[in-house]
Amino acid sequence: MRTDAELITAAMAGDRAAMDALLRSHHDRVYAVCRRITGNDADAADATQEALIAIVRSLGRFDGRSAFSTWVYRIATNASLDELRRRKRRPMVIVDDPVSHELPDHDSGDRIDGLGDRMAIDTALRLVPEDFRVPLVMRDVCDLDYAEIAKTLDIPVGTVKSRIARGRGALAHILRAGNQTDPDDRPTTAP
Repeated sequence: MRTDAELITAAMAGDRAAMDALLRSHHDRVYAVCRRITGNDADAADATQEALIAIVRSLGRFDGRSAFSTWVYRIATNASLDELRRRKRRPMVIVDDPVSHELPDHDSGDRIDGLGDRMAIDTALRLVPEDFRVPLVMRDVCDLDYAEIAKTLDIPVGTVKSRIARGRGALAHILRAGNQTDPDDRPTTAP
């Protein structure tokens, strides 16, 4: 297994297999960031594709001053923000059709519990206003520092801190409210 540094060097030299390996090794994390920022699978897939294309096109400009993963997260965040801007320009069609989501059959109950927690957080994140959700994801998912977030979003560091705090507060409120459902209002399998 080659390191990112080895793959980057080989990819910059024109090694397509190295570029492919580099993109594959970061794809899942790029998609996860895009999914949490955009709030849905379709936009996340589009943003992920755009991010991977941007990585290929701008790899020669990666200077190694930050970790490669940090650089990739910035690109994924920018691709997600671009996708959100495009979404605002598209007409919105709302379909009132419940979709069933079956959980995969895993041997480990811990993985299923973790999946449920992640699904609850993803659902709640969709309800957090975009201005708060984006810096929150960049900080808590991508682990970027405040200065990097400020630079990426082109806002002051103080604004970043404020938006993250407000985003965390909104997320906590949404998650608490989601756990306070009246037992009589909860869906059951009984008719």
